[in-house]
Amino acid sequence: MELGFGAEYDAFRQEVREFIAANWPPADGNVKSRENVRAFVEAAIGQGYMHRSIPKRFGGSEQQPDIGKAEVIREELSKARAPSDRIPGNGLVEPTLLEWGTEEQKQRFIAPTLRGDIIWAQGFSEPGAGSDLASLRTRAELSPDGSKWIINGQKIWTTGAHFATHMFLLVRTEPDAPKHAGISYLLIDIRQPGVTVRPLVQMTRQKEFNEVFFDNAETPVDMLVGERGKGWNVTRSTLKHERSGIAAMTWPLSMFRDLVKLAKEVERDGRPAIKDVRVREELAAIEGELLSIVYSTYRSVSLEVHGQEGETFTTMRKLYMTELAGRMGKLARDILEDDFTDMGGARLKWIERFMISLSMSIAGGTSNIQRNIIAERVLGLPRDRVQGAGS
Repeated sequence: MELGFGAEYDAFRQEVREFIAANWPPADGNVKSRENVRAFVEAAIGQGYMHRSIPKRFGGSEQQPDIGKAEVIREELSKARAPSDRIPGNGLVEPTLLEWGTEEQKQRFIAPTLRGDIIWAQGFSEPGAGSDLASLRTRAELSPDGSKWIINGQKIWTTGAHFATHMFLLVRTEPDAPKHAGISYLLIDIRQPGVTVRPLVQMTRQKEFNEVFFDNAETPVDMLVGERGKGWNVTRSTLKHERSGIAAMTWPLSMFRDLVKLAKEVERDGRPAIKDVRVREELAAIEGELLSIVYSTYRSVSLEVHGQEGETFTTMRKLYMTELAGRMGKLARDILEDDFTDMGGARLKWIERFMISLSMSIAGGTSNIQRNIIAERVLGLPRDRVQGAGS
């Protein structure tokens, strides 16, 4: 079976490589400079290499869907460690606004978001509303003159809020409505006096997540996305893109390559760990599962591009990917043995990856929630039986 892209895409790959070589790394060598990253992204958009699905009037490159070209671009950007178009929060709000936003919201926010001038954080989870997101208590009330929303409450596990400029968040606007029906989806500038962002220190000593407090924070009344009290429908669109992002192929493929490299470098009983038959068997099993998901993903996306149903596999892919990441993290732990607990050692990134693999089974909907969704929507099991099975 031929799994290559073909001569046409080989030529396109060369074009992409030449573009990257000419534009990255930047001439001054500062790969972290915001100005340099922005210049690269704008040049890539101009060539049609980034934000391909976004209309030009909103700052995108408006290209025809092409899974082959999209994969070539992803591969080459990854190899060159060049900036990509996937800033976590931004990649969620762009498609949500395209689907649900007003024309004014699209014009105001999408282009600056693509350039990285606006950085978004996701305000969904709360201390008492994680997997059961509809139990959220953060509330928004209209000001007496009806010109703005006044927001009070707390969000938690908010990735990147400490460097974000804005947030898309869920709030309760109809306290007497059924819990799924009284939620609204708002956009807010979080760099204002009524918002406090407090980083959370993780086991890995990193500060990736935050808790965010709202004390009479304000946002204009026209920052409502979708209809008032019907934000749950908008949220489902956002979560669909979050699950798709988590299931993107870049990180598991990269993690597996590094895992094989680790097995070659670490010695066990005087020889590389990869010589251990049990390690080799597990690596082979992981690679087999990983490649099956890769090519199933290609097929699913191809179906969607041609207007055919591909949602079934998309629903399952997130679950498979996160469980496979956990399996890779556990194998790395077994390979490193005692060195795995050395927080100051050279293998720290594997401790971090192991912890992240655990968190991925929670982010974007827990694995148990995903199983319930698959059981109900894909397998057609009765809802009462589905809920009972997950309890």
